[in-house]
Amino acid sequence: MIKNTILLKLALLGSLTVGLQAEYIRDGSKNIVLDSSSGLIWQDDVVVKTTTRTWADAITYCEGLSVGGYDDWRLPNQNELRSIIDKSRVNPSLSPIFVNFASDFYWSSTAYASNGDHARDVGFYNGYDYGYPKTYSTDVRCVRAGQ
Repeated sequence: MIKNTILLKLALLGSLTVGLQAEYIRDGSKNIVLDSSSGLIWQDDVVVKTTTRTWADAITYCEGLSVGGYDDWRLPNQNELRSIIDKSRVNPSLSPIFVNFASDFYWSSTAYASNGDHARDVGFYNGYDYGYPKTYSTDVRCVRAGQ
């Protein structure tokens, strides 16, 4: 296992800055990354580089996924996807502990509030949030809750 620690800064109320420690542990034999600060386990197999689906198909894909000996995967919500973004990096804006990625948009399970035909996704190129029609095909990275 490879261990990678990243210090994230969270700006609160303008000038107040709080340090948040995010620790990722990669298990290359299982193709997963554990975020020990949140307890989430992320899919990080080669399929993550090439799997594009519509929003509904992304949900179904994650629910049927079996990786690393686990079969309880799901499509992450917008905040969960944001939690692995490293805004100090570009292309990808993601910790180098994740070895499989597309510098593109990844679906979240979060529906777009002002338009039910759209859902939120996160761009791993720059770390920004977007909203696309649910019929678009975009990348998928699944998540599961840790033990």
